[in-house]
Amino acid sequence: MAEVHAARRTRLRDMCAAAGRAAVLVSRPANVRYLAGAAPQGAALLLGPAEDVLLSVGPPSGDPAEGRLAEDLRVLALPVPSADAAVAAAGLAAEAGADSLAVEEHHLTVSRHRALGEAAPRVLLADLGRAVEQQRLIKDDEEIACLRIAAEISDQALGELLESILVGRTERHLALELERRLVDHGADGPAFPTSVATGPNAGADGHLPTDRRVEEGDFLSVRLGANYRGYRCELGRTFVIGTSPAGWQIDLYELVFASQRAGREALAPGTAYCQVDHAARHVLDAAGHGDGLAPSTGHGVGLEIDEEPQLAPTAMGKLDACVPVTVEPGVHLPGRGGVRITDTLVVRPEADGGPELLTITTKELLAL
Repeated sequence: MAEVHAARRTRLRDMCAAAGRAAVLVSRPANVRYLAGAAPQGAALLLGPAEDVLLSVGPPSGDPAEGRLAEDLRVLALPVPSADAAVAAAGLAAEAGADSLAVEEHHLTVSRHRALGEAAPRVLLADLGRAVEQQRLIKDDEEIACLRIAAEISDQALGELLESILVGRTERHLALELERRLVDHGADGPAFPTSVATGPNAGADGHLPTDRRVEEGDFLSVRLGANYRGYRCELGRTFVIGTSPAGWQIDLYELVFASQRAGREALAPGTAYCQVDHAARHVLDAAGHGDGLAPSTGHGVGLEIDEEPQLAPTAMGKLDACVPVTVEPGVHLPGRGGVRITDTLVVRPEADGGPELLTITTKELLAL
């Protein structure tokens, strides 16, 4: 992978050199990991005029969750625990003779940006923008392989939970068990805080588990994902507790399933982000649920669980092949519950079979 990370840095360096920037400072952790292979806490990456240097507060821990540093990088461990690696990197760029430095202004506070200027007073600071995030948008084969494994782990963890007794257990307990199972199957940890929602909580966007216990007749919504080698996926399913669902539960589930299917089928290279959102949103809006829908129908995944692109009504841009995204519509009826269905997929052209579904847990309305 050292060659892969070196090629990524070269691509960024060449782009900045064409814009007249002598050096590049990357401080956002996910971007550091993308370019360096690992992101120790508080680290910053300097692509300098002479060499590339990773600066960190103390030596890298070697924790697999941080990643594995590219072997061709020089690592500079700062001796002072309270030091700011980005500020130190700016000073290093000045010492190396750089006359300009591209920085990630969207990741820097005003005070940190000021500190960079003070550390390198004769260096022109320019905004790098979201150049690295744009570079991260299309995933290579190794990245997609990591996402596949993350999805497999998530499917396994959820499948095992569904085989256990659920009635009487709390949302919080079930969420903790799912996160333990993710690690048992090889994940570095959960991709995000696991959500388990029962009864009137089911289908609520961003629900945090409570001490409510699972009861007969409940909708049960689960949202989880594994973090595998830094790459994160998302899986969401809704079930019914008991022997058979009520009529309103079947109707609502079929509606959300139709919305999610429409969103998945819209995924193709060249399709506008907003068109994917519209395909899924239109189904629910036409059924009278438009007012309570989430701001977006899905989003990109990778080294972060919520990254570009955003599948939203006003999103600008079009899909490319090899871009992994979620499709996750849902409806929540206050006081009654709701349905949310989430898959992680990779955009593929029709000639290659269309979108590749990574999360394969059944989307049938199971009665548990």
